[in-house]
Amino acid sequence: MESSGLDELVHLYRDGAFARRELFRRAAAVLGGPSAAAAALAAFGVPEKADAEDQVDECPATVPEDADDLDSRIVEFSGEAGKLFGYFSMKRGEAGEQAPAVLVIHENRGLNQHIQDVTRRVARADYVGLGIDLLSRQGGSAQFTDPQQAANAYRNVTSAMALEDMKSAVAYLRTLEQVRADRIGCVGFCAGGGNAWNLAVEQPDLSAAVVFYGAPAAATALEELQVPMLLIYAETDRGLTGRVGPVLTALSNARKPYGLHVYEGVGHAFHNDTGPAYNAAAACDAWGKTLAFFRKHLDRPDEE
Repeated sequence: MESSGLDELVHLYRDGAFARRELFRRAAAVLGGPSAAAAALAAFGVPEKADAEDQVDECPATVPEDADDLDSRIVEFSGEAGKLFGYFSMKRGEAGEQAPAVLVIHENRGLNQHIQDVTRRVARADYVGLGIDLLSRQGGSAQFTDPQQAANAYRNVTSAMALEDMKSAVAYLRTLEQVRADRIGCVGFCAGGGNAWNLAVEQPDLSAAVVFYGAPAAATALEELQVPMLLIYAETDRGLTGRVGPVLTALSNARKPYGLHVYEGVGHAFHNDTGPAYNAAAACDAWGKTLAFFRKHLDRPDEE
């Protein structure tokens, strides 16, 4: 296996695409055996056996797929390039009630079960949640049963395509009678965090945007930013966190609204409770800060 191929497997593993055992199985199949896989993965800092730090408590924010207080389902809506898919979730309630909405933007593996769970967490917090499927142009995430296949497919999604489809998702939310059309926010993770940055820059009528360890927008693109931003990064994810400095300077100099929290001692994908980088304390605290941010900007009183 080429080094870049092993890089990809380790990256997918750390992002929660599959378990440690599956990582070693795939590496062994290509490298010629378990010993070679163990030696190669050790060079990436992946020990052969899990240690106690890998065994963490489940974050209580997780919401079951069959939660009876929620209406959750796959939906279809129109985009500029054709049919788009999403995962919709909201609390069951009386007809005619409206709530703010949150667009949930996935990592580079499509609209998987974890992102559907995050969308249900949004609904449990009293918002209308919509998880956008940015693999819709390729038939949808359901077409890719293997996370590596989904990651390969995501390479065909350009920033322009993602932006266009996210804008279509926001427009779709505004057509729903359950949604406060003037109170829509977004939250994105990893690649989705970068997409959340782009959407906030290009969709100034959003009410709020939360970025989890996403590639920041260029500082020169922030002059017209109007959307309040909450930026959540990880200390040891230095490749991305180190890029935030110039952006913070630009935001501060232009007096743009933002909040920032860098979690000490944790790495990329620490919020994903299906992966080895998950840190329960940081993830639950970050989710609490996310909801508090949405309460401030999506639940604000009507302007006079």
